[in-house]
Amino acid sequence: MQRYSVFLFILLLTGCSSAKLLKTEKAEGTDFSSYKTFDFYKVEASGDTVSQKFNESVEKLENAIAIKLQKFGYLLSKTNPDLLINIGVVISDEVQTRQTDIRTDAPRYIGQRRYSWKSQEVEVGRYREGTVTVDLVDRKQNKLVWQAAVRDIIPKKDSKLEKTINNGVDKLFSGYPAAAD
Repeated sequence: MQRYSVFLFILLLTGCSSAKLLKTEKAEGTDFSSYKTFDFYKVEASGDTVSQKFNESVEKLENAIAIKLQKFGYLLSKTNPDLLINIGVVISDEVQTRQTDIRTDAPRYIGQRRYSWKSQEVEVGRYREGTVTVDLVDRKQNKLVWQAAVRDIIPKKDSKLEKTINNGVDKLFSGYPAAAD
């Protein structure tokens, strides 16, 4: 029984998304049932993001968003869509640290050569973190009607990227007004 509990706990941990929903905002008085079609603004990139890998990742992100919106009943339309989707992507290199501390109950080292112990932050790892912001714009009024942002750690293995994107998109649209309709 204990082995089963440990296995279930590990399964739950690995199945959980680390994506964190940062915000979701809806414009007052917006009737989301009036929208039927959508399309994407062209994503423009600069800096070290101008690469084939980045473009492929954005394409995966657009596909995941399109699938989610189609589940809500919207259709992808290249001509005069009701909603235009703007995707913002920010990628940052992060450093994971741990704090060394001096416990008050621990004996202090006093010895030769003027050795001293200081509390400091020690680097234990590096990782990349991505923040995705999705803006839905009413094309006719050129007005922002919904916005959400999510942050997650970008996996080092490309094979895990698509799952991370899908989990992030699920988290992004968890508070979408049409999901409740």
